Amino acid sequence: MPTNAPPALRAAMQRPLLASVFIVASCGLAYELIAGAMASYLLGDSVMQFSTVIGAYLFAMGIGSWLSKFVEGNLLVRFIQIELLVGLLGGLSAGLLFLIFTLHSGPFQFALYALVLLIGILVGLEIPLIMRVLKREVAFKDLVAQVLSVDYIGALAVSLLFPLVLAPQLGLVRSALLFGLLNALVAVWALWLFRAQIGVQNLLRAQSLTVIVLLLAGFAYAGKFVSLAEANLYAEDIVHAESSAYQRIVVTRWRDEIRLYLNNNLQFSSRDEYRYHEALVHPALAALPGARRVLVLGGGDGMAVREILKYPQIESVTLVDLDPRMTTLFAQSDLLRQLNQNSLSSPKVKIVNADALKWLEASSEMFDFVVVDFPDPSNHSLGKLYSTAFYRLLKQHVAQTGLVVVQATSPMYARASFWTVVTTLETAGWQATPYHALVPSFGEWGYIIASQHDYHAPLAIDVSTRFVAADTLPALFHFPKDMARVETEANRLDNQILVRLFEREWGRVQVH
Repeated sequence: MPTNAPPALRAAMQRPLLASVFIVASCGLAYELIAGAMASYLLGDSVMQFSTVIGAYLFAMGIGSWLSKFVEGNLLVRFIQIELLVGLLGGLSAGLLFLIFTLHSGPFQFALYALVLLIGILVGLEIPLIMRVLKREVAFKDLVAQVLSVDYIGALAVSLLFPLVLAPQLGLVRSALLFGLLNALVAVWALWLFRAQIGVQNLLRAQSLTVIVLLLAGFAYAGKFVSLAEANLYAEDIVHAESSAYQRIVVTRWRDEIRLYLNNNLQFSSRDEYRYHEALVHPALAALPGARRVLVLGGGDGMAVREILKYPQIESVTLVDLDPRMTTLFAQSDLLRQLNQNSLSSPKVKIVNADALKWLEASSEMFDFVVVDFPDPSNHSLGKLYSTAFYRLLKQHVAQTGLVVVQATSPMYARASFWTVVTTLETAGWQATPYHALVPSFGEWGYIIASQHDYHAPLAIDVSTRFVAADTLPALFHFPKDMARVETEANRLDNQILVRLFEREWGRVQVH
């Protein structure tokens, strides 16, 4: 921008550049969030993934900022070229990472951090270049204040839009492509707005057009791309796939077998889910002939509710599940309703979509029987639901004569994790009675009955079952030497040792 330009013209040019800062900042943070979410979805342990991704990204931005001093020539041209590179690489990043993971998960982490570092360096170049363009027209104190304030406002905007709108509505792949398009459009806007200063740049125009066409094509075909990639990831045919605000939900089918995957982790197979859910419900509920009011935490697939409704004395079941897409899917899909026997449409069932801990804090309801059927504690947001604080809070909602059953991962493959849940319940003031059952899809699986009195196994189970029977119950409560109790600490909110144990133990299983 020439220094002898009229003040009105210089001001008019400043505003578009500051608007570009807003978009650039939004896109820069978006790529960071998408990389962290992708790593969290596919690798688990969201705190570790987001922490390392953010750290690597900020480090790379620092390198980019330092490298910006070596950028010479027409700064506007260099800015446009960098925007096109950021847009192309950032826009395609989620799709590339997803494809790499589905083809072979081994190189995924290397590819993740390579992309994070490369995108971070390019993003780190952007703001210093804009500041160098503006420095002759704006006093230094005003320049820093304006650029940084717009930068931070853009970051705030995308940090709110990403989890609330973009990720659940568009998914990670399309969200990345959308922000890539925004970067490319900033480049095109700058190319047109500053055409007098830039001069004839046919090659730059061709590059801009190519990037935009590639990103638009990617956005248009992102759904088909994800479907093809997931088809390579899952051996079975995919009959339903969607991204909710909380997780990736995939339902597959092979002949008569239906499987549910959440964030690529198997949740059940219709071939043997009855073993899991019968073992979860009947050893405790059959021992409570007076139970009338039941609470199910998690279990949005309705399978545990199906087993509970077999008892005619049950008057009400409150199901609290975080994800409304899960409960809606299993309440409306004809295929899945067959599995849960339309349990979620029973007039006895009330569905609440909320965080279980927050719901318990706000509720004053009391229950005779509680099923705690959360996913395994693979990250800290789930780990809090296996903590002493959560179990103490739960006690305020269970009748003195009531029982609670907790699914507690495998005592075979995650032995210390299982017994940590037992120790945590005991530390929270419960009597804990652990047991296990063989579920072929998962191996030996563990459960814990928590009570405020001595638990006595039922002498009879008077409802229809395929697996659990009164005469075989004693075997479930016997632990052989390789699953016997080990000394562990309680899982507390301020240490979350269970998450670390779980990741380490299941990591060993996956390796071998």
